[in-house]
Formats: sequence, structure tokens, C-alpha cells
Amino acid sequence: MNNNPSMQKVAALSDFDTQPMKCVEIGDTPILLIRSGEQIRGYQAKCPHAGAPLEEGALCNGRLVCPWHKGTFEIDSGAIVEPPPLMPLKRYPVKIEGDNVLASPTPLDESAARDASATPDTRTFAIVGAGAAGATACSTLRQAGFTGRIVLIEREPRTPYDRTSLSKFVPAGEMSPDEVPMLLPDDFFERESIDVIQAEVATLDAGAKRIDIGSAPSIHYDAALVSCGGIPKRPSLQGGEDEGVAEFVRLLRGRDDARGLVDTATPKSHALVLGASFIGLEVAAGLRNRDVAVTVVSPGKVPFEKQFGPEIARLVAGLHEAHGVQFRMGRHAVAVKRNDEGSGERLCVTLDDGATVMCDFIVAGLGIELPTDFVTGVEHNEDGSLDVDASMRVADGLFAAGDIARFELPIEPYGSIRVEHWRVAQQHARIAAHAMLGSPRDEPFVPFFWTFHYDKTIEYLGHARQWDQTVFIGEPEKFEFIALFGEKGKLVAAVGCDRNRQMGALAEAMRRTLSIEDAKKIAEEA
Repeated sequence: MNNNPSMQKVAALSDFDTQPMKCVEIGDTPILLIRSGEQIRGYQAKCPHAGAPLEEGALCNGRLVCPWHKGTFEIDSGAIVEPPPLMPLKRYPVKIEGDNVLASPTPLDESAARDASATPDTRTFAIVGAGAAGATACSTLRQAGFTGRIVLIEREPRTPYDRTSLSKFVPAGEMSPDEVPMLLPDDFFERESIDVIQAEVATLDAGAKRIDIGSAPSIHYDAALVSCGGIPKRPSLQGGEDEGVAEFVRLLRGRDDARGLVDTATPKSHALVLGASFIGLEVAAGLRNRDVAVTVVSPGKVPFEKQFGPEIARLVAGLHEAHGVQFRMGRHAVAVKRNDEGSGERLCVTLDDGATVMCDFIVAGLGIELPTDFVTGVEHNEDGSLDVDASMRVADGLFAAGDIARFELPIEPYGSIRVEHWRVAQQHARIAAHAMLGSPRDEPFVPFFWTFHYDKTIEYLGHARQWDQTVFIGEPEKFEFIALFGEKGKLVAAVGCDRNRQMGALAEAMRRTLSIEDAKKIAEEA
């Protein structure tokens, strides 16, 4: 007998004989039902990160993998396994009566009141940088039960937000800089009693466990996480700092940068993009959507060939060319000056072969520099990065995450790497947060990033320095495929487009070493 008046029949148990997931609606409330053994679980139907329909995701190893950005949740609890979502899935009451599945549209109240009688935690944890990693660390620490003081230090106001939108959606006019979504609820920091300090860190002394922020009192920490990210490189151009030139050289890191880019990118203007990086070509695609002419200058042969291989790289380049992008590959820009002729584009850029390109503004996509000089008492690599162990530890009480962390990926045959993508930064931060609490996680993680060009999203799993085998599943020329990269018979990376569920299954399976044949079976059967 159903004694809960809000419970309604929403499905039959037999519906799950052939499919493990089903999305139902009670009024305006969509609920995702998932069969787990003899039970049916009820969760919010859209991913808390970006609203992806979770029913289109993959179920693997007792986990649900989001179809869009590969956020991962435990099926039995809705707890986060992998970001980018930073909040667990909302749960709904579900009951089985005979062959009837009943559910309520009122979510379970799972607000955990902290035990006032527990011994107060007097530790202070400091986090430098309120980007993807900093936000993740704050969320993970509180969800794991840390009740001590958390200090989050960031120089930019109104953070943390989704910086990936700045290159993917803002240049295209699909989103204004002020509409870029936040990574955590508006009231999160106040509700969780997190001290947010807008300041520039002058020094972090790892030996003294002290952070100096100018004239403000120093912060003494028990554990600290450095997650400051990178700073875009400014192009080294003769004349690049001249009056009438410097203001038309655009970098892209924060909201203000994006706002300046949008203000400059008027229809019919001409942009010169320096560097065929992911940032550079995502911006190029967005600007074409604004009817801005785009020329790309880059020293490589084909964009993304190092990451995607020649076949996929040529397809991506062809996609840009079909949308009107002009490429000057194999070239460097060496000088720039104002065009004072009074007509046409405002800048004249000279390339290393003597050729010139006229444009109205320049967008630099030349990679990043690592601003880690403020960290003292530890060794720095030549590029400024910091070596970390499996728990993201740099030194006693000091951890690093994201662009600045050089780490050993514990899956054959990757070795020591550094990855510049915000989802990896979030993975690092979750590992570091648990280690700061003294409960390190030892489960391998799989690097993942995605890039967006026009209406095509390309996903990348793993990390391949080199490979001797490529296996295609699907139709690459239609941008509907998975490419498996193998080295000595083992899967080292996978690239996919319009294969969300299959890539989700691979994301979970790649926690262990896979043969190319096993990876192919997973991709074909998911």
C-alpha cells in the first residue's frame, strides 16, 4: 500500500528488462530512473553541470557517465566520481509495488546538518586560484566533511565561472561575457562559510606554510592548494607595443578579455589569429559566426595534427576552410605596424617570409606561461611547473593542480605529463582535496577534453605522445566517428565526434589498460 500521497506510478518494472534507464515526468519534473540490481533509483534527469540529458549517457561499473562532458556519478548514491559537475545528483523517492514503479516529484532532503557536538576542526586550508580547480577543491572538501577554515584567494572578481565558454560561445555571440555560467551556486561560499579574498598572492612560502598578500595579514595554513592556472603568452612582434597597435592585440583568459574581443570584432572586420591552438581555432570559429573575416597564421603543417593525427586534423582544417577561414601554415608573424593609409584594415602584419597580412585586430592563441614564481621553498621545472606525486602533493602540506602540475598518469604507458585543460584541473583538485584531508584516493583517472568548432564537438580521452595504430569506427568524413590510437597494441587515446555514449563507456573503461581490440568492442557495443 502506498502511504505517500505524492508517490505516483511512473513506469512498470518490466520496462527495465531491456533497458537500464528510463526518463519519466511527473508534472514539470523530469526524473531519471536507473535500475541497480533489484532496486530502481530516481535522480534528476539533467546533469547539474550543463544540463545534459543523462538518459543519453553510459552506465559502466556501477556509474553513470554524462554524455556531454563525461561527468560521472555513482548509481547507488548520485555522488560525484568525476567532474565537471561539482554538486551530486538530486535524488527522488522511488518505490516498487509488484510490477509498478512509483516515484515522487519532491526530492529527498539531504542537507546534512553538521554535528555541533563534534570536536571543532581548527585547521586552515588555503586555495590559491578560483578557477575550475579552486572551485572543485572547495566543493570536494565540504562534501567530504571538512568543517575547518577554507580560504580561497583569487585576483579576479566574480569567480569561479566556466572559462571554456569564453572561447567556445562568447566569440560566436551565443553568450555574453556576463552570461558565462558560474561553477557553483550563487550562495555556495556564504552557505559553506568559505572566506573569499580578492587579492594577488605575493609569496607562498612552502617551508613556513605561509601566504603573503601584500599589506593584509599573512595566512598560515595547514594545507594549501596552488591552482592559479596559466597566463596567455603575448606575441613577440616588432611594433606590437606601439601606440595604435597594442590595444588591438587581444588575449583571452578572463571576462574582461572576452569583452574586449567582442567589442573589437565588429561584422566585416578582419581578425588575424596567431596560433592554430584549440583556443585560437575555437575563437576563429566563433568570429566567423559574427561575419568576421579570419586568417590563421601558425608554424605547424595542419592544425591539431599532433593531438588528433593527420586524418582528423585535415578534416578539422577543411571544416574551417569551408566556413571561410584562411590559413597561412608554416609561418610566423614577426612584425606589426599601423596602416596609416586611411582606408582598409587598421594593422599590417609581416610574416617571416616577407609576406604581409592586413587585419583589424590580432588574437593570440600561442599557449600559456605558468605564473608560479610566487611559490618559494620548492623546486620548479624549467617551464615553471611543479612536480606532484599521485596525491598531487608538491611538498609537506602543499599541493598543486591544473596547468602548473606535472604528474605521472598511472595508466600504461603515459608517464610524466602536463595537461592544460580545465577538466583535468578539476580531477587534480578532487584528488588533492582528499589528500589534504588525509584520505587520498588511489583510483586512476583518465584525462579528457573537448573542443567545439561550428556545430561539431570533438572529444579526446587519454593522452598519446605517439601511436603506431589508428582504428576508425564510424564515418570520419561525416564527423560521426571514434578513432582509437594504439601503441604496441594498447589503447593510449580515443577521439570521438557525435559518439557521446560510446566515449562515456570508454572514459570509464580506460581507468585500466585496454587493448585496441577490447576498446573497439566497448565502442561498438555501448
